[in-house]
Amino acid sequence: MSNSVSPPWHLLPVLTRPGAENMALDEAMSERARDSGVVLARVYGWTRPTLSLGRNQRAAGLYDVEEARHRGVDIVRRPTGGRAVLHWREITYAVAAPENALGTLRQAYGAMNDALVLALRTLGVDAHVANPESRPPRPGPGACFEDPVAGEIVAAGRKLVGSAQHRADGALLQHGSILIDDDQPLANALLVTAQPAPPPAATLRSLMSRAPSLGEFDAAWATAIAERFGHRPCRTALDEALEERARKAAAHYASDGWTWRR
Repeated sequence: MSNSVSPPWHLLPVLTRPGAENMALDEAMSERARDSGVVLARVYGWTRPTLSLGRNQRAAGLYDVEEARHRGVDIVRRPTGGRAVLHWREITYAVAAPENALGTLRQAYGAMNDALVLALRTLGVDAHVANPESRPPRPGPGACFEDPVAGEIVAAGRKLVGSAQHRADGALLQHGSILIDDDQPLANALLVTAQPAPPPAATLRSLMSRAPSLGEFDAAWATAIAERFGHRPCRTALDEALEERARKAAAHYASDGWTWRR
């Protein structure tokens, strides 16, 4: 789609927060994007290892909550779909936009992947979009990074970025994980019934021989957004109104009723 179609992008500060607070802020960004007509984006980290479940993934009775607590792993359910992801040593990104501002679901997903690939290449990672013939997997207990499917970002023949998108109430939210190290086997270790170990995922440490910082990726991504969408994103503070929206949503994402709803 044409760069000129894209509305202004606002890039929020890099933050590290607990899982429920991260999901709540992503939701608050979606509401702000819907109400303001701008695109909001951010790069963030996690204060503790956190297993995130896809919006529609069956999880009740499949994961050992006591084992997770023993291992120091929090569990949340995302507002977006897809399968389970273990967030810890990674770079997480989020983009919220008015629902149709970046085109159809497929167009928006592709455009955002274009920007992510550009950012990764700026860091020296030979990333590209996969084009296998396999279909997206059903949202079962398997880990998100098991197999790349068409449209996902890969490097060295393995999946590097796991992304999910959701559209509702006039807004689009896409967020995803770019692994620095492969913590995904821990997600399988939390299952009540053992599953085969997932194949190793691609990691930034193995591809770059070092671990990039969140800030380093944030800078590369800002440049990539400017190239892909035609104008550099505006650096924007996290204002009190957005924080208040996130505080109100945090209780929802911290509740067992949401996390274990299915």
